[in-house]
Amino acid sequence: MRKILVIAYYWPPAGGPGVQRWLKFTKYLPEFGLEPIVYVPENPSYPLVDEKLVAEVPPSIKVLKQPIKEPYAWASLLSKKKTKTISSGIIKEKNPSFIEKVLLWIRGNFFIPDARKLWVRPSISYLAKVIAEEGIETIITTGPPHSLHLIGLGLKKKYHIQWIADFRDPWTSIGYHKKLRLTEYARLKHKALEKGVLLKADKIVVTSNTTKTEFEAITPKSIKVITNGFDEELSPTELDSKFTVSHIGSLLTGRNPLGFWQALQELIAENEVFGKALKVQLAGVVGEEVLHSIKDFGLDAHVEQLGYLSHDKVLETQQKSQVLLLLEIDSEETQGIIPGKLFEYLNAKRPILAIGPKGWEAGAMVEEHHAGTMCLHTEVAHIKRVLLKAFHQYENGTLVCNSEGVEQYHRKALTESLAKFI
Repeated sequence: MRKILVIAYYWPPAGGPGVQRWLKFTKYLPEFGLEPIVYVPENPSYPLVDEKLVAEVPPSIKVLKQPIKEPYAWASLLSKKKTKTISSGIIKEKNPSFIEKVLLWIRGNFFIPDARKLWVRPSISYLAKVIAEEGIETIITTGPPHSLHLIGLGLKKKYHIQWIADFRDPWTSIGYHKKLRLTEYARLKHKALEKGVLLKADKIVVTSNTTKTEFEAITPKSIKVITNGFDEELSPTELDSKFTVSHIGSLLTGRNPLGFWQALQELIAENEVFGKALKVQLAGVVGEEVLHSIKDFGLDAHVEQLGYLSHDKVLETQQKSQVLLLLEIDSEETQGIIPGKLFEYLNAKRPILAIGPKGWEAGAMVEEHHAGTMCLHTEVAHIKRVLLKAFHQYENGTLVCNSEGVEQYHRKALTESLAKFI
């Protein structure tokens, strides 16, 4: 069996969507003749932890670990709460505190490409021995954090190996870059590093067609779209008795669905029965501005914060919900963002209400697979119609999702595609 070296940051017990992709790839790669060796930090500072995922690591997989210096641990001496919030991706847009401004400026301009850059040189040194001892011919780096691609770049310069760079998200075009208060030097440095990785990697993997098109303008290298996916074979589950609309995952400030809140406010005022049956569930970290909006629209009594849920609880919540809510920031830069939760939503086979930017690739996928409806953030009347139609079907016991063609997103099928590309 051919050995490959996978260099990752997020690995159990890390929680959240970032860990799922390579946890599942490593599960299935041996079935296609590849033996993964995984290299991860020994002492990472994960914003989310899910200890139950440790049990999902295949026992046959060799996992190598080396210490990492985490600036977020140092920054927490200034403000533990604000540091954890920023490392989780929740960036306050309105009236940020002085400490938040300082932390963002330092993060954006001193730690390029990101706060894990201090792991790059020690990792190159350590992995040089691993490559020689294990007979590694292929390495794969997965980001974000994109500093891991610099490990691949350093190893590629030293050894005659195949290097594949896997981008779970874009690099310089991702929305939060604008919030990092980058100097012109820092912005150009990010661009140069991104270009260097895209030109030097032998092959590139991305999760959306939009990112593929973006990268094709920078590099002639072979680019393969391999989306995220789902892995579980789900059994029928009894639905919630309430008209539950559930959002899974961090609800970042930029994703605050003002049009959705307004639609709910109007429906509750117009339809007493709807108001009594409605329950909105938010599973994950919720930004302060989102919480303020919920209060401003008078929805406190209808919204339940579930907090961070373990992955098995996430699956249960998705299956039991009447409607699943998929949100993205209303920006041209987020058109190619396909949230990992989309694929588990598809597997749960509950109707999806997708609210995002015009031309959103994920929203188009929802409708292509007949799994729900896509609305723009500003289309309040459209959102109301979708919700009211779903509510009437809920009342009649006919609210179902007859999605089609989602089997292609099973993790095993996606791993087969990856193995052929390797």
